[in-house]
Amino acid sequence: MNVASSLAAPHLHRLRSWLLQPTGRKAHRSWRLRNLIHTAFLGVSVVIGVMFYRFVRAAATGSFPLPDRPAGVESFLPISGAMGLKHWWLTGTLNDIHPAATIIFVLALVLALLLRKSFCSWICSVGWLSEKLAAVGRRLFGRNFRLHPWADIPLRGLKYFVLGFFAVEIWRMNAVALGAFLNTPYNRVADVKLGLFFANLGGVGLGIVVGLVVASLLVQGAWCRYLCPYGALLGLFSRLSPVRIRRDPVSCTNCGLCDRVCMSRLPVSTSIDMRDAECTGCLDCLAVCPAQEALTLRAGPKRVPVWTFALLLLAIYLGGYVTARGLGLWDTAIGDLEYAARIQNIHGPEYGHPGGGGYRGD
Repeated sequence: MNVASSLAAPHLHRLRSWLLQPTGRKAHRSWRLRNLIHTAFLGVSVVIGVMFYRFVRAAATGSFPLPDRPAGVESFLPISGAMGLKHWWLTGTLNDIHPAATIIFVLALVLALLLRKSFCSWICSVGWLSEKLAAVGRRLFGRNFRLHPWADIPLRGLKYFVLGFFAVEIWRMNAVALGAFLNTPYNRVADVKLGLFFANLGGVGLGIVVGLVVASLLVQGAWCRYLCPYGALLGLFSRLSPVRIRRDPVSCTNCGLCDRVCMSRLPVSTSIDMRDAECTGCLDCLAVCPAQEALTLRAGPKRVPVWTFALLLLAIYLGGYVTARGLGLWDTAIGDLEYAARIQNIHGPEYGHPGGGGYRGD
């Protein structure tokens, strides 16, 4: 134990020094802290992806006993999570097909209600990738581009249109219809279907992915800004959050740095309380502000230290995960034998998307 501690001590010291370096543009500890936490969650996603790949490959070949299936892969099933939440609300029982999807969906909503869209800027792996692509674009082209308002505003409405479509479909479904859909062959292996989609991209799918990558190089957060219905929903919930960025016009120097680094391109420098649904709670505006008291993070009249914000985020998300596991609300009820049988026949017609027409319970 002493040997391990002595080996870890230099790395911990370097990490602490990096976090606590003097402030300045993009050197503020708030940016460093978010970057560290966001990258750590990305690492968890990579580990989950590798574990899930091993699980699916073993199931496809019937190599028993199967490796553990990581339930965290269900974070990529927000629609199943939303349907599971409504079914839970109506029946009082959490559907056991993809319970982790529902738990993660609930935790994202709780974070939005309390800490704005911090799920997007501190946890989401797609958000991390979007930020890095934008950074590469700035290096390649010297800047990220901004669409003219006549194009930007209608395009921003797309994610709300997609959100509205799914919201209406789920709203129309009663408990029987939701239960029927959640138990379809398609939904029982929705995680595998999603993985196979990206593993076997056809021409159209590859073209869409390449198009999104190019768009993200040119326009910061193109997917998040224009197309992500999950982010749109979290943004609406975040309007109720007590936490917001407050600007003191007396201390503000009107340098405009906060506007330039805002990933959502919000007018921070001309606002008093930033409550916009597009605010992700990334706190980059705090990281670059040269006037110490010009921008502060507030919950009501009280100032919220960045460390407190980060600790609350981790406590809510990781605490929810630990609680769900402890209560038996995390792992799917689908056994290895069923998974193997379904994966080996996953290209059959019964695993096509069932659509909403027969599952409304009318």
